[in-house]
Amino acid sequence: MSLPDMHSAEAIPPAARSEIDRLLASGDLFRYTAASDAPVSLLEAEFAQMMGSKFALAVSSCSAALFLSLKALDLPRDARVLIPGFTFAAVPSAVVHADCVPVLCEVGDNYRIDIDDFIAKLPDVSAVIVSHMRGHTSDMDAIMALCHAADVPVIEDAAHSLGTTWNGAKIGTMGRVGCFSFQSYKMINAGEGGIMITDDADLIARAIIMSGAYEHNWKKHPVLQDAFDAHQNQLPLYNLRLSNLSAAVIRPQLPHLARRVADGRRNHDHVADLLGQSAHIQVPTPLPGEERAPDSIQFNLIGMSDEEVGDFVAVAGQNGVKVQVFGASADNARAFWNWQFIPDLPDLPQTRAMLMRACDVRLPVHLPTDTLNDVANVLLTAISHATEPQRNYGT
Repeated sequence: MSLPDMHSAEAIPPAARSEIDRLLASGDLFRYTAASDAPVSLLEAEFAQMMGSKFALAVSSCSAALFLSLKALDLPRDARVLIPGFTFAAVPSAVVHADCVPVLCEVGDNYRIDIDDFIAKLPDVSAVIVSHMRGHTSDMDAIMALCHAADVPVIEDAAHSLGTTWNGAKIGTMGRVGCFSFQSYKMINAGEGGIMITDDADLIARAIIMSGAYEHNWKKHPVLQDAFDAHQNQLPLYNLRLSNLSAAVIRPQLPHLARRVADGRRNHDHVADLLGQSAHIQVPTPLPGEERAPDSIQFNLIGMSDEEVGDFVAVAGQNGVKVQVFGASADNARAFWNWQFIPDLPDLPQTRAMLMRACDVRLPVHLPTDTLNDVANVLLTAISHATEPQRNYGT
């Protein structure tokens, strides 16, 4: 059995090539050169329409989108921002970069925000970032109701959740701002890149200027023009723009999103059903109303020692399936105790315990069923090797 590269992405649609060739021939890679219809501008319009949002701003990464969202909220220096304890290091980094202070919230063994801890910490914060980590959506009805009552703005970190819905609403459209990633391991792949969406004209105007719309380049954005007047020359420029080349790679992939989401959900559920054969593997189920858009699978290891966990990971890797145990992988950027740049870094015992047994395996959406079966077989065999007593033969 030979497995393919589990980190390979789906090929970029051929439609991107003619636009890339045109851009290379013209040398026109800067989003603000053209008076109108630059590829980045077209991407913003198409993405906003797809999501049902009024405004979109394409930037260099989802991290940049999170940072700009915080700056555009005009929070005071050292404002406290509540984030889940299970997220990627880029999220607390964006908070720190925005001159704010991350406040970490406990996460349960289903990878969702612990609502009781969220309620306890909400009164002491000025904003909330909800990370739909690896596409696992927390109870957004409860979170939005609590934040609305407390008048605390919500930013959705939907880097992993393009295509996910919550009771029919698109993830990324429920908070004040939604931020998405176009990094290579996401549903839409540009290598790097991000985008933010909102219905708030003043917020997006501030973000547009700070993203690098210097002088009067903001006039090339379809936002109420008087939203910019108060901010001209009043805000710093961080120059986090997306290039036309990246937009040319992204735009032809948008029509493929629905199919990729369906394929990813099918792949995930197929492998999850097979892994359910083992008493040592538990795949958290979606919350009621959650329709995920996965391109990976996460599961918890049950009743296994640290030595058995290490053995499982090693055997699976030897047979072509890389398993990342978030808390057991050295210097993992998703293990909160490695975020040493946070002052007075707290301990989150519930989240720590979860991360020490939570596994992550890539499942690219283009994998065929036979390969999915092979992946599941590798994982089940590795579990058996790690947990079953070795038989001794002989006299």
